[in-house]
Amino acid sequence: MRERRAARLAVLWALVLAPRFAAAQPAARSTEVTTVEFFSPAVDRTMKYNIVLPPDYETSDERYPVLYLLHGLSQNYTSWSRLGAPFYAREIGRLIVVMPDGGNSWYVNWAESGEGQKNDWEDHIVRDVVSHVDRNFRTIDRREGRAIAGLSMGGYGALTLGLRHSEMFISIGSTSGALEHARQATERLRAGIVGSRPERSTEVNPAIGIPGFASQDERTPHGREFTTVEHAEAYDPFLLVNTIPRHRMPHIYLDSGTEDDLIQGARALVYILMQKNFPFDLMQMSGEHNGDYWRKSIGHLMTIQYEVMRRALGERPTR
Repeated sequence: MRERRAARLAVLWALVLAPRFAAAQPAARSTEVTTVEFFSPAVDRTMKYNIVLPPDYETSDERYPVLYLLHGLSQNYTSWSRLGAPFYAREIGRLIVVMPDGGNSWYVNWAESGEGQKNDWEDHIVRDVVSHVDRNFRTIDRREGRAIAGLSMGGYGALTLGLRHSEMFISIGSTSGALEHARQATERLRAGIVGSRPERSTEVNPAIGIPGFASQDERTPHGREFTTVEHAEAYDPFLLVNTIPRHRMPHIYLDSGTEDDLIQGARALVYILMQKNFPFDLMQMSGEHNGDYWRKSIGHLMTIQYEVMRRALGERPTR
């Protein structure tokens, strides 16, 4: 039943957007992905992000809404491009899509850093990346024109950052999100369990192209992500939703495959959102925690969040 409902919604979005897409067909449309290199003070290193600009960006003086897409654990800033984000960005047309790199950081400011590192990965995204994009591209640089989403680790990151910075994002989204990450860290801290740094591959991935940040070992921070229960709870989306007034709550999008164990976290969060009568969209369909599922879910996620931004900007009829 839920899959049929999701399918009907997808058809509805296609019908709503089809006239505009058809009108845009004669123009040359590009799926070109541009890689941008910049220095991030929050992590004290040169970083990169991929960006897709609207097809008419170079010939217009228009400003565009921005969707930030956060990658999953062991992935990087090139991952969303391989999953089809540029294709859907082209279909939507009037949207900038930014795909930053967060290493294996979980997108939080780490409590402790070792090996001389600086691991303020929350600040890297919400301060350094967003500021760099707003300074260098024609964005709608306010809450109504900004959304964030992610997959797996990135789904957790997008919801957590979006709730911690609700003044920045009108819509926050997760596909197959590891939403219980901080909740599980809290349980370990209360049990007195101190985690150790996982061993990861030292093989350099040349596609990343960031010196000193191109192997899984280099991309995994040294130190401790959380050292206290209070710190972990400050990054727990299940608790953060209780701290935001209804009028400041971003729209929330959630989806997960029915064969993905992480769907339990999405369902648990939806229960809280329903109790509080907060706005959200939920989609669940057949699928596992893998690229096949994300290639199916990404178009739905991007279309919904684009529509939320356009309505917030007053560019859709309200009656």
